[in-house]
Amino acid sequence: MEKTPSTYCNCLTYSVNALSRVMTKMAHEEFASTGLSSSHAFLVMTVNKKPGVNPKDIAEELQLTPSTVTRLIEKMEGKGILERHQNGRCTEVFPTPSGMKLNVEIKAAWLRLHKRYNSIIGSDKAKGLTEAINSAIGTMT
Repeated sequence: MEKTPSTYCNCLTYSVNALSRVMTKMAHEEFASTGLSSSHAFLVMTVNKKPGVNPKDIAEELQLTPSTVTRLIEKMEGKGILERHQNGRCTEVFPTPSGMKLNVEIKAAWLRLHKRYNSIIGSDKAKGLTEAINSAIGTMT
Protein backbone atom coordinates (compact mmCIF):
# COMPACT_ATOMS: atom_id res chain seq x y z
CA MET A 1 0.00 0.00 0.00
CA GLU A 2 1.36 3.41 -0.98
CA LYS A 3 1.70 6.11 1.68
CA THR A 4 -0.33 9.26 1.25
CA PRO A 5 1.92 12.34 1.47
CA SER A 6 1.42 14.50 4.53
CA THR A 7 -0.48 17.75 4.20
CA TYR A 8 2.70 19.42 5.43
CA CYS A 9 5.25 17.75 3.12
CA ASN A 10 5.84 21.04 1.27
CA CYS A 11 7.00 22.71 4.49
CA LEU A 12 10.78 22.65 5.02
CA THR A 13 10.45 22.67 8.82
CA TYR A 14 8.07 19.71 8.79
CA SER A 15 10.15 17.75 6.26
CA VAL A 16 13.49 18.33 8.00
CA ASN A 17 12.03 17.30 11.35
CA ALA A 18 10.40 14.20 9.84
CA LEU A 19 13.72 13.20 8.23
CA SER A 20 15.51 13.88 11.52
CA ARG A 21 13.19 11.48 13.35
CA VAL A 22 13.79 8.74 10.75
CA MET A 23 17.57 9.28 10.81
CA THR A 24 17.69 9.45 14.62
CA LYS A 25 15.86 6.12 14.88
CA MET A 26 18.22 4.55 12.35
CA ALA A 27 21.29 5.98 14.13
CA HIS A 28 20.00 4.75 17.49
CA GLU A 29 19.71 1.24 16.07
CA GLU A 30 23.17 1.26 14.49
CA PHE A 31 24.99 2.84 17.45
CA ALA A 32 23.23 0.59 20.01
CA SER A 33 26.10 -1.91 19.80
CA THR A 34 28.46 0.76 21.18
CA GLY A 35 26.28 1.47 24.21
CA LEU A 36 26.21 5.13 23.15
CA SER A 37 23.71 7.42 21.49
CA SER A 38 24.84 8.89 18.19
CA SER A 39 25.40 12.26 19.92
CA HIS A 40 27.69 10.66 22.47
CA ALA A 41 29.45 8.67 19.75
CA PHE A 42 30.18 11.79 17.68
CA LEU A 43 31.47 13.51 20.84
CA VAL A 44 33.83 10.61 21.56
CA MET A 45 35.07 10.53 17.94
CA THR A 46 35.72 14.29 18.11
CA VAL A 47 37.73 14.02 21.34
CA ASN A 48 39.60 10.92 20.13
CA LYS A 49 40.56 12.81 16.97
CA LYS A 50 41.87 15.80 18.94
CA PRO A 51 42.70 14.95 22.57
CA GLY A 52 42.76 18.08 24.73
CA VAL A 53 40.08 19.82 22.67
CA ASN A 54 38.10 22.46 24.54
CA PRO A 55 34.31 22.27 24.91
CA LYS A 56 33.79 25.41 22.79
CA ASP A 57 35.53 23.79 19.82
CA ILE A 58 33.52 20.61 20.35
CA ALA A 59 30.29 22.66 20.31
CA GLU A 60 31.30 24.29 17.02
CA GLU A 61 32.30 20.96 15.44
CA LEU A 62 29.09 19.20 16.48
CA GLN A 63 26.89 22.27 15.93
CA LEU A 64 25.53 22.05 19.49
CA THR A 65 25.16 24.59 22.28
CA PRO A 66 27.92 24.71 24.91
CA SER A 67 25.47 23.61 27.62
CA THR A 68 24.48 20.54 25.58
CA VAL A 69 28.15 19.66 25.08
CA THR A 70 28.76 20.01 28.82
CA ARG A 71 25.92 17.56 29.57
CA LEU A 72 27.24 15.09 26.97
CA ILE A 73 30.77 15.32 28.39
CA GLU A 74 29.50 14.82 31.96
CA LYS A 75 27.69 11.65 30.92
CA MET A 76 30.82 10.30 29.20
CA GLU A 77 32.91 11.18 32.26
CA GLY A 78 30.47 9.20 34.38
CA LYS A 79 30.98 6.18 32.11
CA GLY A 80 34.77 6.55 32.26
CA ILE A 81 35.04 7.30 28.54
CA LEU A 82 36.18 10.95 28.67
CA GLU A 83 37.80 13.16 31.29
CA ARG A 84 38.20 16.90 31.71
CA HIS A 85 41.40 18.59 32.83
CA GLN A 86 41.79 22.21 33.87
CA ASN A 87 44.69 24.04 32.26
CA GLY A 88 44.59 27.45 33.89
CA ARG A 89 41.20 28.87 33.00
CA CYS A 90 40.75 26.48 30.08
CA THR A 91 39.03 23.12 30.19
CA GLU A 92 40.47 20.40 27.99
CA VAL A 93 38.69 17.14 27.20
CA PHE A 94 40.64 13.90 26.80
CA PRO A 95 39.66 10.33 26.03
CA THR A 96 40.37 7.67 28.60
CA PRO A 97 41.92 4.40 27.42
CA SER A 98 38.41 2.89 27.24
CA GLY A 99 37.28 5.90 25.20
CA MET A 100 40.09 5.31 22.72
CA LYS A 101 39.22 1.60 22.50
CA LEU A 102 35.61 2.50 21.63
CA ASN A 103 36.71 4.40 18.52
CA VAL A 104 36.88 1.31 16.29
CA GLU A 105 33.40 0.19 17.36
CA ILE A 106 31.97 3.69 16.93
CA LYS A 107 33.44 4.07 13.44
CA ALA A 108 32.04 0.65 12.48
CA ALA A 109 28.56 1.74 13.64
CA TRP A 110 28.90 5.01 11.70
CA LEU A 111 29.87 3.06 8.57
CA ARG A 112 26.87 0.72 9.03
CA LEU A 113 24.59 3.74 9.35
CA HIS A 114 26.10 5.29 6.21
CA LYS A 115 25.67 2.06 4.25
CA ARG A 116 22.13 1.62 5.53
CA TYR A 117 20.77 4.98 4.43
CA ASN A 118 22.73 4.81 1.16
CA SER A 119 21.12 1.45 0.39
CA ILE A 120 17.67 2.99 0.97
CA ILE A 121 17.93 6.31 -0.89
CA GLY A 122 21.04 5.75 -3.00
CA SER A 123 24.51 7.18 -2.48
CA ASP A 124 24.11 10.02 -4.99
CA LYS A 125 20.87 11.18 -3.40
CA ALA A 126 22.34 10.86 0.11
CA LYS A 127 25.41 12.87 -0.90
CA GLY A 128 23.30 15.55 -2.60
CA LEU A 129 20.91 15.78 0.34
CA THR A 130 23.81 16.09 2.79
CA GLU A 131 25.40 18.84 0.68
CA ALA A 132 22.07 20.71 0.36
CA ILE A 133 21.43 20.52 4.10
CA ASN A 134 24.95 21.70 4.96
CA SER A 135 24.66 24.54 2.46
CA ALA A 136 21.34 25.61 3.99
CA ILE A 137 22.81 25.47 7.50
CA GLY A 138 25.73 27.63 6.37
CA THR A 139 23.40 30.16 4.78
CA MET A 140 20.93 30.28 7.66
CA THR A 141 23.43 30.60 10.54
